[in-house]
Amino acid sequence: MISTAVVMGTVFMDCKGFAGQDYNPIGRNLGSIKFVHGGVGRNVAENLANLQVPTAFIATVDNSAIGQEVICRLQNVGIDTKYMVEVDRGMGFWLAVLNEKGDLVGSISQMPELTAMEELIWEKGLEIVQHSTHVILELDLNIDLTQRIVFLAKEHGRPVYGIPGNLEVVLSNRKILRELECFICNDIEAERLLGVPLQGRPVEEMRRELAAFTMSNGLGSMVITLGSKGSIYFDARNGQSGFQPVFPVEVVDSSGAGDAFFSGTVMGLIRQNSLAEAVRHGTKVAAWTIESSENTCTDLAKKIKTDEFFYKAAYQTRSPEEKNIC
Repeated sequence: MISTAVVMGTVFMDCKGFAGQDYNPIGRNLGSIKFVHGGVGRNVAENLANLQVPTAFIATVDNSAIGQEVICRLQNVGIDTKYMVEVDRGMGFWLAVLNEKGDLVGSISQMPELTAMEELIWEKGLEIVQHSTHVILELDLNIDLTQRIVFLAKEHGRPVYGIPGNLEVVLSNRKILRELECFICNDIEAERLLGVPLQGRPVEEMRRELAAFTMSNGLGSMVITLGSKGSIYFDARNGQSGFQPVFPVEVVDSSGAGDAFFSGTVMGLIRQNSLAEAVRHGTKVAAWTIESSENTCTDLAKKIKTDEFFYKAAYQTRSPEEKNIC
């Protein structure tokens, strides 16, 4: 059976300002301004499609030319958009400022209205889950939506891979974690979840904290990204634990890197790679994204075919049906 990933999340239109010289937070900064397609769910869906995972995206967009543009771009990379809905305030907006090094130094978000998304999940959620093999969920849509999706996935034996948007839903309902095949977050989010400081601590200490939290909360596996320091991971099913360093990059724009890491890691897990291999995939996708001025690496489909480790591991674990779609 061909693995079909259904991604449920949000769409944003990002307005990014890139400082041309040393960034001054209280002064006038010359540089460039660019509008790019964004949103955690949208980024992940596009990445997975470019990683050659058959993907459907469940989301809402504005009932406007911008909304149509978003849908067309997703369709152009082969994403199934038949469940996407166009409504007023169906997508969010993100205003971001990046310094001369490409690092995010300030942002303001306007969240989308989720009423239409709730109606869609209640009306079509069962049908959507039944036609998928894996569920990728932006966990912070809201509590009701998240619980509904997790319930349907569990009822039909679909593994759920969770990525936080702002962490509030997870913090207020930690029982969701025990329903996840894998949960991936950054070190700042992890500190809030674990209730212990991680930054500045030795890797081995962080790995022990991660393993204890994963086991005590019933997670299948968990990964914590550490920014430029790499990532740590733990698989509760086999006890596999490890550290993955980053790959050298020329930073253009660091936003979208977390979504890219998540996408590459989930791709590896869908292909039945080990967690260690999957995390390496995620690290490579994040590196390529950091070198792009967009929230996703638009050359991703080409890059994976020229990366020996990535292509070999991804291709050899596919079923005969999946190999034939390439």
